[in-house]
Amino acid sequence: MLRALAVDDERPSLEELLYLLNADPRVGSAEGAGDATEALRRINRALESGPDGPEAIDVVFLDIQMPGLDGLDLARLLTGFARPPLVVFVTAHEDFAVQAFDLKAVDYVLKPVRKERLAEAVRRAVELRGAAQRGTTAPRIPVHEPDPEHIPVELGGVTRFVAVDDITHVEAQGDYARLHTDKGSHLVRIPLSTLEERWRSRGFVRIHRRHLVALRHIGELRLDAGTVSVLIGSEELQVSRRHARELRDLLMRRTTS
Repeated sequence: MLRALAVDDERPSLEELLYLLNADPRVGSAEGAGDATEALRRINRALESGPDGPEAIDVVFLDIQMPGLDGLDLARLLTGFARPPLVVFVTAHEDFAVQAFDLKAVDYVLKPVRKERLAEAVRRAVELRGAAQRGTTAPRIPVHEPDPEHIPVELGGVTRFVAVDDITHVEAQGDYARLHTDKGSHLVRIPLSTLEERWRSRGFVRIHRRHLVALRHIGELRLDAGTVSVLIGSEELQVSRRHARELRDLLMRRTTS
């Protein structure tokens, strides 16, 4: 039976989350805290009590955007403890998923919270807690831990990971980026410039102000009347003049290496 702490500065959201947690038969107790400072005091009592003590907390369901100390700040503080509780982020903002999983969050649940989605987060927490009590390693699915080879995306309210190696190219769409794979595309709230810097070492190169491509997925480099383009699958993408020389050099080195 999980012992849970829910943290949210918005009272209606906190009460709804507590209601859903208490309705889950795998949750033995669920308390609420109205901000991260109050939650930290409660967690300190839990840690002093020990994992089997009366004040123990197994998992924290944590909002992100709160006044003062926010949810990400609290999660960072918890990483400094020897045996911190598990963390599930519950937020209305999908653009913090990368930071959340960098902090080893168990799950990332979007508001409005659906009963079925929260039940999946509880299942994951139960699995990890049980493995810790047995002194074994739980069989983890990619969402449990930060992984530079994957990127979190939202699919029907469920956070899943797309393998970076499956991404053929990325298209800028304002403050968002659309990730293209052979099976479809996914919109993430991450600027193209951020992905360019993060994935440079993984073979991605900027070819245009709107496009970032994976070198390994380039099928052809085309030259036509002074213009340069690349073929990725059946899609032809224009290469800007400022990026053309660098792209040709990278492709040549890749071919001869």
